Amino acid sequence: MSGRLCITGGTVVDPVAGTMAPADVLIDGDVIAAVGAPGTVAGDAPALDARGHLVLPGLVDIHVHLREPGQEYKETVATGVAAALAGGFTSIACMANTTPVNDSSAVTQFILDRAKVAAGARVYPIGALSVGLEGERLAEIGEMHRTGIVGVSDDGRPVMDAGLMRRALEYTKLFDIPVIVHEEDCGLAGGGCMNEGATALRLGLRGVPAAAEEVMVARDIALAELTGGRLHVAHLSTAGSVAMVRDAKARGLRVTAEASPHHLFLTEEAVASYDTNAKMAPPLRTRADVDALRAGLADGTIDCIATDHAPHHADEKDVEFEHAANGIVGLETALPLALRLVAEGVLDLPTLVARMTIGPARILNLPAGTLAPGAAADVTIVDPERRWKVAARSFRSKSRNTPFEGWDMVGRAVTVLVGGRVAHEEERQVTAALRSAS
Repeated sequence: MSGRLCITGGTVVDPVAGTMAPADVLIDGDVIAAVGAPGTVAGDAPALDARGHLVLPGLVDIHVHLREPGQEYKETVATGVAAALAGGFTSIACMANTTPVNDSSAVTQFILDRAKVAAGARVYPIGALSVGLEGERLAEIGEMHRTGIVGVSDDGRPVMDAGLMRRALEYTKLFDIPVIVHEEDCGLAGGGCMNEGATALRLGLRGVPAAAEEVMVARDIALAELTGGRLHVAHLSTAGSVAMVRDAKARGLRVTAEASPHHLFLTEEAVASYDTNAKMAPPLRTRADVDALRAGLADGTIDCIATDHAPHHADEKDVEFEHAANGIVGLETALPLALRLVAEGVLDLPTLVARMTIGPARILNLPAGTLAPGAAADVTIVDPERRWKVAARSFRSKSRNTPFEGWDMVGRAVTVLVGGRVAHEEERQVTAALRSAS
């Protein structure tokens, strides 16, 4: 886009600038040119009417599984990008558990090339920590970093070898990228498929104790302290883990953390009907754990909300609970669920926006998360009153595995701009003037 555009009449929420007020946003080409009081910055630029809507920095999701290469029957970069845009996300980071694994610059470059063809949300690859995700020796992290990875992770599998984790934390300091960890002690997990406790006992399912996560969080915080490396704990699920991350931050360690929407809204009781869409790793926990996660998100212990978008084919979920694949799709339901946290008084709106924009962007050093002049013109316009019902058949994602089917939602991204270009419209409301500017 080479012209100019002014988003007018909306309520601008930019945590970096400390803004939550009616304002206009002027875009010049692919960058933000100015943000000012209504009627003060537009000049003769074509207008996009955002009255009654929130104007946010483009949302950022740092935990997405795009499945390509090798698992295109679940998702592709193109369909994942489409789902991201529909959910209001302009930047996403994709995990390395593809086929082949993203443990080389060749696979990293393939993902970047596919993202360029998709021409939508910005896609940032995360490289494997270990070769083949096997947890035995470090992958070619330096080579992948030169190609474009923004972090390393064996997500989906824990790194059981403490020596390997230490070396990863030490080596990644050279590139100032985080080591992103899936915390699960395999011995303690013991092949369980839901949270250990009375509910698992009643259902006759093998449980995974909270300690399976917490002992690994404790170990890796100790290694982060030893090495000075950057540790990011993915999808926290227990109160004990939240407490340990809070303590680590209080001691000045370079530790960050995320929580997923499903862990903020669902408990182990969602498994009561043996719905395989409630099966995930880490498993859904107790109400006390949900409350602890929400408190951690509010006080900054948890830096961001990340979807852990994990598409699976129906055949992988339509089996006995114990044998079903872990995970759910989340890109298209994350925003309205997050807005519920505001409605329920858990967070105020600026804090929520921070946890979905600048918070995740800072973890991976992404050029995103603000509407400051000179920043990339990545903008998400949200109708906070839009009411809709979740129907998986209408998802842009290739997969339909959601536990939120039939939920009544309030709030939706209606227009999403990436680099000043309209990349998604929920409704055909963009003016003819906007068209002429593109």
